[in-house]
Amino acid sequence: MKKLERKVALITGGNSGIGLATAKQFVAEGAYVYITGRRQVELDAAVEAIGKNVTAVQSDVSNLADLDRLFATIKQEQGHLDIIFANAGGGQIAPLGAITEEHFDKTFNINVKGLLFTVQKALPLLPEGASIVLNASTASVKGTPAFSVYSATKAAVRSFARNWTLDLKERKIRVNAISPGVVPTPGYNLIGLSDEQVQAFVDSQASTIPLGRVGTPDEIAKAVVFLASDDSSFVNGIELFVDGGMAQI
Repeated sequence: MKKLERKVALITGGNSGIGLATAKQFVAEGAYVYITGRRQVELDAAVEAIGKNVTAVQSDVSNLADLDRLFATIKQEQGHLDIIFANAGGGQIAPLGAITEEHFDKTFNINVKGLLFTVQKALPLLPEGASIVLNASTASVKGTPAFSVYSATKAAVRSFARNWTLDLKERKIRVNAISPGVVPTPGYNLIGLSDEQVQAFVDSQASTIPLGRVGTPDEIAKAVVFLASDDSSFVNGIELFVDGGMAQI
């Protein structure tokens, strides 16, 4: 039997990178998946890449009206939701001294506000025993030059997992955080680096990782499947580092 047979899942930011890889893995394991993203063209391409058992809903997680529309759609079509992978997020380079209010608000609105209200607005659809996976980052525990605002948002995500584990314990809903290490995705080009700068960054980071290489979206996706499935039925409130050992030494 497949690990997620007959499960209904939501993946925010499921149109590329880790989100898209996870959507493919979820479907392969028997789930029906809803994916979100802000750009319809990318969502359409993602649906085609996934191939079956997927619905794309264009929405911005920082827009609460978009979230209401998303969950109304899921409620009407499926009636419930077994798994949430709150994955949507991003950040841009800004060293201390150059951080603007706009940069701060944009990063926190997506990574913290958007993630919080994604989970909170989904609660009426979640049955007892549901699984919530929050996408954090090794950036929450490893210093990164010019990336302090993003790193702070991911520390908040880790804190959410701890607290929500207690808030939802009576419903036996598990909440875990996954913290990817260096995993090149299209999002790397959105942080303010050129292709050449991204490659230089990846190369420099590989030497700091005990496995001697960076990760892939598929490797993160397989770990999310574990946290979403009954294989992790006694795993709750953790931060699972999938980073080749980078944050462990």
